[in-house]
Amino acid sequence: MSIGEIWAILRRRWYFMVPFTVLSLLGGAYLYETVPVSYQSQSSVALLDSSAVARLAPTFGNPISNAGGSLIVTADVLIRTLESSDAAKELHGRGVTDPYTTGFAPDSESPLLVLSVTGTDREKVLKETDILTAFAGEQLDALQAAAKVPPAYLVQTAPVVLPQTPVAESKNRYQGIAAVVIGGVVSAFLLSILMEGVTVVRRRRSAAARTRQARAPTRARVGWLNRRVDATAILTVYLVLALFIPSNLALPALGGVGTPANVFALLGLLWYLATWLGGRILPAPGTRLVRVSMCVLGTAVLMAYIADAMRESSHQEILGADRGLIGYLVWVSLVVLTSAAMQERGRLDVLMRRVVVLASVVAAIGFYDFFAATNIADSIHIPGLQTSVAQVSVMDRGAFTRPRATTAQPLEFAGMLAILLPFAIQQAFDPVRRHRHVLRRWGPVVLMGGALPLSVSRTSIVGLLLVALVMVPRWKPARRWAAIGVMTASVAVFKVLVPGLIGTITGLFASFLSNSDSSTQARTVKYSAIVPYLKEHPLFGRGFGTFTPDLYFFTDNQYMLTLAEMGVLGLVALLVLFVTGIHHGGAIRRLARGESDRELGQAFFASSLVALVSSATFDSLSFPMFAGMFFLVLGAGGSYLGFIRREAAAAAAPAVPAETAEDRLPQLVESR
Repeated sequence: MSIGEIWAILRRRWYFMVPFTVLSLLGGAYLYETVPVSYQSQSSVALLDSSAVARLAPTFGNPISNAGGSLIVTADVLIRTLESSDAAKELHGRGVTDPYTTGFAPDSESPLLVLSVTGTDREKVLKETDILTAFAGEQLDALQAAAKVPPAYLVQTAPVVLPQTPVAESKNRYQGIAAVVIGGVVSAFLLSILMEGVTVVRRRRSAAARTRQARAPTRARVGWLNRRVDATAILTVYLVLALFIPSNLALPALGGVGTPANVFALLGLLWYLATWLGGRILPAPGTRLVRVSMCVLGTAVLMAYIADAMRESSHQEILGADRGLIGYLVWVSLVVLTSAAMQERGRLDVLMRRVVVLASVVAAIGFYDFFAATNIADSIHIPGLQTSVAQVSVMDRGAFTRPRATTAQPLEFAGMLAILLPFAIQQAFDPVRRHRHVLRRWGPVVLMGGALPLSVSRTSIVGLLLVALVMVPRWKPARRWAAIGVMTASVAVFKVLVPGLIGTITGLFASFLSNSDSSTQARTVKYSAIVPYLKEHPLFGRGFGTFTPDLYFFTDNQYMLTLAEMGVLGLVALLVLFVTGIHHGGAIRRLARGESDRELGQAFFASSLVALVSSATFDSLSFPMFAGMFFLVLGAGGSYLGFIRREAAAAAAPAVPAETAEDRLPQLVESR
């Protein structure tokens, strides 16, 4: 369905569009006038070691220097105490009636707490923040008194940042207004398309019931709005927005999920609904499995959302749960567009080639960042967008700058390239593209494969090894030994061109195996710290999108994060997604009739396996570019499997003999 056809439908169904749009605008204006502006005040409190412990170290008379990381557990206990219902009742009796939050300071591994109060009265909010700050110290003293801690070993609280002048929080107000307006317009759009679809079905039935006089076909108007739009065109625009706009830039009202690419993906989902409800397209047959797996994930997301609504969650957690629903719809859009909306295999092949080419450009940007010791994304500023990741800067490891190109973090850069590298290799060997220049075929492989070690991370090396272990053994001996020789030569080239890089990478694995790596130890500490949260809500979790670093801490593990946010049901749903992708690759290879399709299936198998393993090294689906590429590949695997199943069924069907002239003669019937 073209944009012109959609516009014509909306004009015909004006009796839906106009009233709903006007009502949504009136509702937004009503919220603007009636919802008061909220104000927020914050203070910061640090925990200090006891005087007995302070004497053990040369503090030079400065007690603040004893605010060590050993008090993390004490700070966590204090935070839980302040968030309890008993503390809330006590504070309410002292006059703190507005919502308040307590938590660790963002990006801090020390016992530094941030206390905040949000309300509509500026002076009252400031007073309540003073009360909350003093109450925190009283609660710490009460906890230690109940445990009969000797006075010499008492942990103290010290206000580091006094209660600040309340700042207006207009963002939440405008979010509610935008939600009402967008909800009304989208509802009118869907109702208009649905009514058009019902009308089309009725017309088809009436046309089948009577014979119509043949008419000369009318030539459709040729114009930009009347050009036919398909899923490949929509997803190409998504890829350009996702890969070339830094993934940390997003709309302020939507947070991390509000990247331009995600917003466009939601528009693509509306296009598919309009085309489907309008009777112009049907889901491609044989592609249902991938959408069923998304339904399993959707069930886990909804149950986690309900679990978050039933507990006493903070305002930030509620907003996080809402953003989680939006992020899930973005993933649904990518899977639906790549599986249900793909009607021609040639167009799907075009999409996958574009994915590889655009990803190789991102890899080339990574090369520039590495050798220039900078990050080109830091110089990109787009009006209306702001960074959703705190303190995004150039990261170093050893003597090397870790590139991130247009991604938010070097791990996202490495993970995204690792799941797309198998398709670059498959396309380079594809017999259909042998007439292409060698640089066009092998350039993406060199760029993507070469950029992975430059990220100086274990994730990239593990991804490379998995791709090699899955794809190389399936090749013919001549190609296999050639590939092993090329990989061995590549190590030598890196050792000569980038001295010290190979040693740094091998040192990462050596420190990991000896448990002397600081990042590995930090992950181990976080695993033990997250266990209490898992025990609180083991089945459905705390809410998808609520366990954010600014409220809690980084998990650096997608499986642990999923357990915390969606519980055991969410972990099962996540594993179902990965297993579905692996099944796509195995089924494509098993049913394929040609060597090219068998290698394509092996590429899908390797990509899904890399996503499965790398998700244990960082919270992969929290990064929009990695998540977008993963779900696009997941849907594409389901679409390819559908095409190959239909081709196999057509090849296995018995041939129908052609009707001869003798067969068309009337047969004589013997009468008795």
